[in-house]
Amino acid sequence: MELEITVSSIYWAVNFILPSYAANSIPAVFGGGKPLDCGKNFIDGERILGAHKTFKGLVSGLIAGAVVSAFEGFLIQPTLFLFGTLASVGALGGDLVGAFIKRRLKLPPGYALPLLDQLDFVLGGLGLLSLVYTVEIGSVFQILLVTPAIHVLANMIAYVLKTKDVFW
Repeated sequence: MELEITVSSIYWAVNFILPSYAANSIPAVFGGGKPLDCGKNFIDGERILGAHKTFKGLVSGLIAGAVVSAFEGFLIQPTLFLFGTLASVGALGGDLVGAFIKRRLKLPPGYALPLLDQLDFVLGGLGLLSLVYTVEIGSVFQILLVTPAIHVLANMIAYVLKTKDVFW
């Protein structure tokens, strides 16, 4: 199998994943408040998701993903609104799965777990998107390749802007 990477495929990969990036990053700015797990513990005695996964964060992430999707749909292609919105919902779901896994490992909210932290939302977004669209393997590869670096850079910027307590 030959993997061909072109400017066009990178362009479409970015368009598919940009709403997921927005949905994942905005809760760090607009989140806070009541946690999604309402302070409840799982059967292992640890919090289900932790204090950092909040209703405001979820809603702000959904709105951010939908807004980016709407712009893409308007500017590029109308189907990108549906694809982007699905990817955003999947990204938030993937991030929640990542938080759930970290709590099972008894890691505190905000604790760095390389690769899971950078890829849980992307895998969730691509997973939900794959229910209605077949994303080319080359695009998936490109997204998985660049996302960790983009994620770390975005977190460092958020730390400098004091919207995150840690730089990862």
